[in-house]
Amino acid sequence: MDPRFVQAFLTTDLIALDILAVLGIIFFFRLSKDQKTQLCFWLPFLILIFTVLRSNMGGYANYNYEFKKAVNAYLGNTEFPRYSLWLKNVGDILILTVLYFFLIKSWLEPSKKKYINWMLIVFVVTSQIIQFSGLEPIYWFQPIIFSIGANMILVGCGLYFVGLMTNDTYLKSNPLRLVSFWQMTFLLFTYSLTYINDVAMPFLVTYNYELGKSMYQINEVMIVCNLAIFVLTIASPKLPNLFEREPSYGFS
Repeated sequence: MDPRFVQAFLTTDLIALDILAVLGIIFFFRLSKDQKTQLCFWLPFLILIFTVLRSNMGGYANYNYEFKKAVNAYLGNTEFPRYSLWLKNVGDILILTVLYFFLIKSWLEPSKKKYINWMLIVFVVTSQIIQFSGLEPIYWFQPIIFSIGANMILVGCGLYFVGLMTNDTYLKSNPLRLVSFWQMTFLLFTYSLTYINDVAMPFLVTYNYELGKSMYQINEVMIVCNLAIFVLTIASPKLPNLFEREPSYGFS
């Protein structure tokens, strides 16, 4: 077998993501027709599939160096053709952040949803201005855009936990048996643990590439953990003894 293929696709984290994707697809198609149309199921499924496809696309970029080099050249990056940061910037920092905004919004009570709407607009507009102005090109690290999105995600998670402690519908529930609690908890941990890594990554890969590569493994572990929670979310109707029904506005 081609060593490049093994190195690109048969990594522990990518295999774990592919397994989670298969499980997610199986559980999603076992949902009832009505459940498949509910936001609390199809949005986690969408995030799961998108993340796995993006990760496999990253594997392909590492496998096909000429493809990665050509894309970098098209975007204006001829100095560092071995990087596929354009894929991370578009897939993770932009699209995935937007999807997480919608996920957080789905679990907030109606009075707090407007805050996510404003943060979403500000993030998209600001990120595009920063990117197209050339301050942070699409083919290079984007710590400013990442930090803006990460801070807003953390604020959104904070809004959820405030509701968890103050809203009567949540106070009557056991948080440890709510899929929303585990989604928001792992999302909070992910952006908290990886915040310094992503902001400092330009410095690390420039002056200590191996250290930066090692620290990026934290991101990979948290991605797997998040997607595992999404698979449990999709499977939750089959696990009534493990999870409780969410408060009614969590399904709107």
